[in-house]
Amino acid sequence: MSATTGSANYRAAVALAGGLAASGIRHAVVCPGSRSTPIAVALLHEPGIRLWVQIDERSAAFFALGMARELGEPVALLGTSGTAAANFLPAVAEAFLGRIPLVVLTADRPPELRGWGAAQTIDQIALFGSHVKWFADMPVPDGEPAVARQFRSSAARAARTALATPSGPVHLNLPFREPLLPDALPEQAAESISTGSAVESISAMQPSHLVPDAATVGQLAEQMANSPRGLIVCGPSASPDLPAAAIALAHVSGYPILADPLSGLRFGAGAREGIITAYDPFLRVHPDPAALAPDVVIRTGAIPTSKPLLQFLAAHPGETHALIDPGPPRDPDRLATIVMHADEAMTLRAIAGALEGREHDWSRAWRNLWRDLDCRASRAIADALVTTEEPFEGRAIAVLADLLPDRATLVAGNSMPIRDVDAFVRGDGRRVRIVSNRGANGIDGVVSSALGAAAVVTGPLALVLGDLSFYHDLNGLLAAGRFGIAATIVVLNNDGGGIFSFLPQAGLLDEATFETLFGTPAGIDVEAAARLYGASYARPRDWPAFRCAVERSLRNPGLDIIEVVTDRARNVELHQRAWQAVAAAIAPGDHR
Repeated sequence: MSATTGSANYRAAVALAGGLAASGIRHAVVCPGSRSTPIAVALLHEPGIRLWVQIDERSAAFFALGMARELGEPVALLGTSGTAAANFLPAVAEAFLGRIPLVVLTADRPPELRGWGAAQTIDQIALFGSHVKWFADMPVPDGEPAVARQFRSSAARAARTALATPSGPVHLNLPFREPLLPDALPEQAAESISTGSAVESISAMQPSHLVPDAATVGQLAEQMANSPRGLIVCGPSASPDLPAAAIALAHVSGYPILADPLSGLRFGAGAREGIITAYDPFLRVHPDPAALAPDVVIRTGAIPTSKPLLQFLAAHPGETHALIDPGPPRDPDRLATIVMHADEAMTLRAIAGALEGREHDWSRAWRNLWRDLDCRASRAIADALVTTEEPFEGRAIAVLADLLPDRATLVAGNSMPIRDVDAFVRGDGRRVRIVSNRGANGIDGVVSSALGAAAVVTGPLALVLGDLSFYHDLNGLLAAGRFGIAATIVVLNNDGGGIFSFLPQAGLLDEATFETLFGTPAGIDVEAAARLYGASYARPRDWPAFRCAVERSLRNPGLDIIEVVTDRARNVELHQRAWQAVAAAIAPGDHR
């Protein structure tokens, strides 16, 4: 005998929630809405899942993204029908390109209401297009046990698919007819569901690893053994095993590691003598880049943050340019001569193993050349920063990074902040993690993704971003008060789009045109925003005051916003002064 519509909806929803929990999903970010009621109530009553209720859909999606990236596991995201679901798109695109696992759940009207002008109804079939790994338009619940089993098994498949290499978002569209719930909810919801034995074997998610091809590993090791001039370029990566594997390969090959700030190699214990971090400054000004041209390049992760490094590699890609990537190759300049579709850390370890006992002394001179440039550039940058008394975004980021304790997380906004992290933060043995939304490189959702991460981190978290990124996601600040999240937010306020001042249009256009189209000063009152969302606020007047504000904030259990006011034009000049100092330091004959 078929159940009522409300009972059928709830049985299917409980099956879905149970399938998610049984697969290992522990967190769900839920946005209020009517059509999604069955799923929201079922998730609330699922003991294995913690709910985070967020009001704004775009903010909620980025909150879930930040949480999933920090945990390295899928997070469920639920929204109601219509444009509410469409507001998930920016975060879904970032999750897809950034390889972050999300299980996106959107409630929908049943098929008979689609295309007939029903309220809060849009076309949600494949709403996120190619930006998800898997999409399913689920059946309308009808009370049959087979449908409950489909909801549960589809939830498990969604969780597995989201985590499978390369990780990313999946989308389940869930149509429900009214009434959405039964007149009375069962005291034990799970007892009202007959799922059958077929789904009782659901197991917790396990990340997959693609094993490298042994023949290609041997071929690459042979080329490296006969090529003293090589580079290991580690781009943005979430792999926790990559740093140790890259260091092991650098040790046996003699190749230096060019470590992107998002690679996981800037900070951390272990041998650091082969890690190069000041490549961005010295490649900008090196008088003879051809002298640094490699014969072999081993590249992992996404494309590096540094434009000077990308330009250097494009001009000097090496005779052998091996790209190791477990997903679709990220190689917009088509530099790779070898593409290995394999786990990055596993592949680097395999190459290192093949090179054991084949080390050559001649590789030391090559690595020492890069180390010498790195040391000179690093000293020049440090001297330039410490002698800059006026407000400078580069110094603010360097001081912030220097003050972070062990096991801290630094979230960098896009545009200039992540580029300044690359240029001005050197790294050391502290276990500091640096993350950024570099999948699609957008400025939207930065606050929300940072607070999503802060909700689940084990240590302090600091976010540094520009004033326009801050404005773009002011709604995200609400989560800190709702959930008692502690975070330090440093807002670099240059009253507009500071990165455009570094681009050619800044010199090609008259000031009025440039300010209208690109500078876009918004006059944001950061202190008023902090007051609106119940955050502590500080605007330090000098560097000692800035250090004190950051140190105090990192100890506080709440949300602190620290504003650093800079001038866009002067910021460009101070960057140029730093590059000039590096140029002088690496000039031939300079051995300071």
